[in-house]
Order: sequence, then structure tokens, then C-alpha cells
Amino acid sequence: MIFTLDGTFWAQLINFGIFFLILNVVFLRPVGEAIRKRREYIDSVKGDYDRYRYQVTHLTQEADDKRAAARREAAALVQESRAKAESEAAAIAADYAGRSGKLVDEAHATIDGELAEARGREPKLAGELAKQLLERAVGAKP
Repeated sequence: MIFTLDGTFWAQLINFGIFFLILNVVFLRPVGEAIRKRREYIDSVKGDYDRYRYQVTHLTQEADDKRAAARREAAALVQESRAKAESEAAAIAADYAGRSGKLVDEAHATIDGELAEARGREPKLAGELAKQLLERAVGAKP
């Protein structure tokens, strides 16, 4: 018979058991532990990545919201400033229109006064002019 249960078989079986125990203690447990730790590390990195990606998305959305609010606020301030500037410009234009109206009225009054004065002196000047023309035409002084 090829296979017999003699003392060599039992010695090899005990040898295999000792070898398996040593292999388990020296290689299989440490490698299994390393694989388990590596898997936990990979899972934690994946969890951190997912958490940080959510935070980045959330913070980006928050920043976009703040930027939009700032733009709306700036637009409102610009609109308010523009309205205020237009109001001030209208007030200044009205003030200068009033001043220019007064200047025009004063100029008209001055012109009317000078015109009235000139018309009042007109007969006297006409008489003097006629006298000078007569003197030139006649050549002698009367």
C-alpha cells in the first residue's frame, strides 16, 4: 500500500501543525492585522474626503450667497447715491437758475434805466447835434 499510517505520517502531521502555528503567529496574523488597519485607514480617508468635499461645497455656496448679497447691497447703495446726486444736481441747477434769473432781471433793469436816461437826454443831444451840423454847414458860429 502506498499510504500507510506509520510513525513518519504522525511526525509529519505534528510538523505541519507546528509549522502552521508558527506561520499563523509569524505571518498570517500580522499580515491580517496590517490589512485590517490599512482598510480602516482607507475607509477613514474616504470618509474625510467625503466630509471635506461636502464642506467645500457648502462653503462655496455660502461664499456665493455672501457675494450675491454684497452685490445687491452695492447696487442698492449705488442706486441710492445716484438718486441723492441727481437730487443735489437738481437743487444746484434750480439755485443757479434762480441766480441767473436775478442777474438777467438786474441786467434788464440796468438797461431799461440807461435807455430811459438816454432817451431823456435825446432832445438835448439832438439839439446839440443839430447845432453842430448847422455850424459846419454854415461855417460860422451863431
